[in-house]
Parts: sequence; C-alpha cells; structure tokens
Amino acid sequence: MTTERPPQRTRADYVHWSTATTRWADMDGFGHMNNARYFELIDTAIDLHLQEVIGGAVDSLDAIGLFAEVSCRYRREVGYPAPIDLGLVVDHVGRSSVVYRVGFFQGEADEAAAEGRAVMVYVDNTDPARPATPLPDVVRTAVEALRR
Repeated sequence: MTTERPPQRTRADYVHWSTATTRWADMDGFGHMNNARYFELIDTAIDLHLQEVIGGAVDSLDAIGLFAEVSCRYRREVGYPAPIDLGLVVDHVGRSSVVYRVGFFQGEADEAAAEGRAVMVYVDNTDPARPATPLPDVVRTAVEALRR
C-alpha cells in the first residue's frame, strides 16, 4: 500500500494570519516544539479568527464548535526562541461542520513547517445533550471568507 503525501503548502495557501510566540516550556527533550503544543496552537488560530470576526468570545453563542477530529502533519522542526506565523484556511463548510487547515511557519520560510487539520462540529450549547446544529450565520460568514 502506498500513501501519497499531500502537497507542501506555502504561505500563499492561507487566508488569515496570527502570530504565536514559542516559549521555553513548549520545547521537548529533543529541542523542538512538543507535539501537544501544535494542537493548542491549532485551536488558538481558529479561536482568534472567530473572536475577531464575532467581536467576542465564541462560547457566548447558542451554538458552539467542538472538535470532532484534529491531526497534524510535521515537515520540519519548529524551535525556540522565534515567533510562529499561523496561517488559517477553510477547506469545507457543511451544514453544521467546518474543516480548517492551520499552517505553521517560522522565519522567512515560504513552506509550512507543519500543517494541522481540524474538523469542528457545531452543537446546541443550550441543550445538555448538545445535538449537532446548523452553523450560526455569523460563523458561516466568517468561515466562508476563509475558503480557497
């Protein structure tokens, strides 16, 4: 069985940008950023964009997004001390779900050092059972603007 590797993404493949600062505590024993930190930054990049567009905390809406799937493909190390540019793009917008990609760029490199993929499903935050619910209009507008 052959596994085809996805194309190497560049800065031009992303729409929205934010910056994170690496911290000494983010590093592992091998001298590069610990894999758990990548997942925190995927969440942060998505949340920052939504807060910016919505104008406040995303958990204030009646429908909130929960991660149904998160993954990360690593291409090269990200280290300390240096900022990380986080590129954000949306690959798919469904009735109640969004598929995001987050690119990690450090320094002047045009190619992503890593790329995260996150599937977020919106649920009714007012119902304890949290059934899937359509995307709020404000979220749909925000994520449609990130599609390529």
